[in-house]
Amino acid sequence: MNELVYLKKDDAFTDSLIISTGTNVEHRKIKAVIKKHEKKLKEFGKLSAPCRAESTGGRPEEYYPLNEAQATFLITLLKNTDIVVNFKAELVKEFIKMRRFIAEKQTTAWIETRQQGKLTRKAETDVIKKLVEYAKEQGSTHPDMLYMTYSKLANKYAGINKRDNATVMQLNNLSLMEHIILNVVQNGIATEMHYKDIYKASKTRLESMKDIAFLETAS
Repeated sequence: MNELVYLKKDDAFTDSLIISTGTNVEHRKIKAVIKKHEKKLKEFGKLSAPCRAESTGGRPEEYYPLNEAQATFLITLLKNTDIVVNFKAELVKEFIKMRRFIAEKQTTAWIETRQQGKLTRKAETDVIKKLVEYAKEQGSTHPDMLYMTYSKLANKYAGINKRDNATVMQLNNLSLMEHIILNVVQNGIATEMHYKDIYKASKTRLESMKDIAFLETAS
């Protein structure tokens, strides 16, 4: 899903940092508007306490999570520059997409596809477990990292960032990617390839599948 809107406890949210970035309005000004109209914003749902953004140094930035109604009200209070108007349109579109996804996530098709995906994931994990031991024998100093490495690889080529936030189509794509990885790893071990070359071979196969199926990779 687009990062303008994210899923939180089965509801759609954006936040003050996203709005600040998208509208090119200083975050301190956005927060000032929120504090000024706090009472009105609470009419559209609970206004969460400020969260802290991750920071590599200095004081972490505080931001406010906002549900769809709160975000919609907030952006009506901003001056309608071209940037703000364009952002409003994009934000509305992304809230609509997220609502559709939330509805899809309640369907039998999504639940069954997610469950099937877990079985494929388990089969892949069993093979990666063998690869971990294989890589260790070849001198790998951090073989346990292979679980995460291959998980990220599959997610990337399936076009998802978080599995529980993936659509049915993305979940099906993910199962395909994990099935490909499973077979490449098995064949690599059987033919005594170096564990690093097995990863390269997996990536090449996934890249080819992405091009064939016109898939978009996740950032």
